[in-house]
Amino acid sequence: MEHPGRVVVVSADIGAGHDRAADELAERLRARGFAVDRLNVLHLLPGPLHRAVREAYRGLLHRLPGGYHLLFRLTSRSLVPVRAVRALLRPFRRAMRRRIPPDTRAVVTTYPFANQLLGPLRRHGRLRVPVITYVTDLVVHPAWLAPGVDVYCTVRHAELRPSDGVDVTVVEPLVSRAFGVGDGADRRRARHRFGLPPDGVLALVVAGSWGAGEVAATVAEVGATGARPVVVCGRNRALRRRLSGAGRDVLGWVDDMPALMRAVDVVVENAGGITCQEALAAGVPVVTYRPIPGHGRANAAILARSGLTRWAGSPDQLGPVLAAVTGAGPASPARDARSLEDPAGLVAEAARAAVPAGPAAAGRRSLLEPVGDAIAVVAALLQAGGGLR
Repeated sequence: MEHPGRVVVVSADIGAGHDRAADELAERLRARGFAVDRLNVLHLLPGPLHRAVREAYRGLLHRLPGGYHLLFRLTSRSLVPVRAVRALLRPFRRAMRRRIPPDTRAVVTTYPFANQLLGPLRRHGRLRVPVITYVTDLVVHPAWLAPGVDVYCTVRHAELRPSDGVDVTVVEPLVSRAFGVGDGADRRRARHRFGLPPDGVLALVVAGSWGAGEVAATVAEVGATGARPVVVCGRNRALRRRLSGAGRDVLGWVDDMPALMRAVDVVVENAGGITCQEALAAGVPVVTYRPIPGHGRANAAILARSGLTRWAGSPDQLGPVLAAVTGAGPASPARDARSLEDPAGLVAEAARAAVPAGPAAAGRRSLLEPVGDAIAVVAALLQAGGGLR
């Protein structure tokens, strides 16, 4: 049977949250019969530059968290730095367009800077299929916003500045259906599978695939409350070695997070990202503690205001908060989110109504185009410098 069309899902290997959302969307679209291509937008960059971008971001989070927080706040207040990024990415638009097959009927992004490439292509008529973005954070940072993007999808309670003038469609989180509430037997099996104690309060400490933030302090302070920490270090092997010891269970990368969620009593997180949404969908209470700077603190504030999580602001508050959420029994899953529109359904509807993208414009690049790109980059950087003074 011929598929109803192709959808290109664009993400980036910056952490794992953007890719997790893209994976779930791709799976749902394939279940609806669509052919799906996955594209890492950073693969458009030369190899050394790809690694430099990723490691620069990782380095800011690990070594200069204050600098990252300042950068996040500065770029949250103005669209000027985003315009500069858009201009810097301009030379890669042609490569992006070539990666979109002729039978594509929609392009979906889960990474903000992908919008700065695809939005201009759509706006200037070089891409005639809808561009839809799924915002993975609760705070809609200006980096997500680009002229030409057709639809911005956010989860419930997400916030953006009214001055941005952007309409959003509220959708259910891109969380696997495997995250569900387990019973006592499920918990016993899950604890046995991961080698966890059969009794006692287990607190799952998560810090993303990079193990970013004040993880060691969090683990020690969770343990001091009487709960037993179960730590997921992701791909941070050094952190796993440093934390391994008596009285705690330290894991690396976990492929089956739904099973691990069923084994624990509470999730302690620091970023408010995909893992937090997974815990809420599974009905596991969530406590935010020592949130990472930038988007982590912004997400934490929204989650706390909405009542979805509890934010423990100090070691003295951590114990009472953990006791309160674990003593109340299993939390109710966020079923109201399941009553919202499925992002895959929204994409499928847009794709069926669209004409195929067609082939990218043929021909060699004009010698004048690099000059135009360079002028645009310099002009945008000068504008950004004036806007940030």
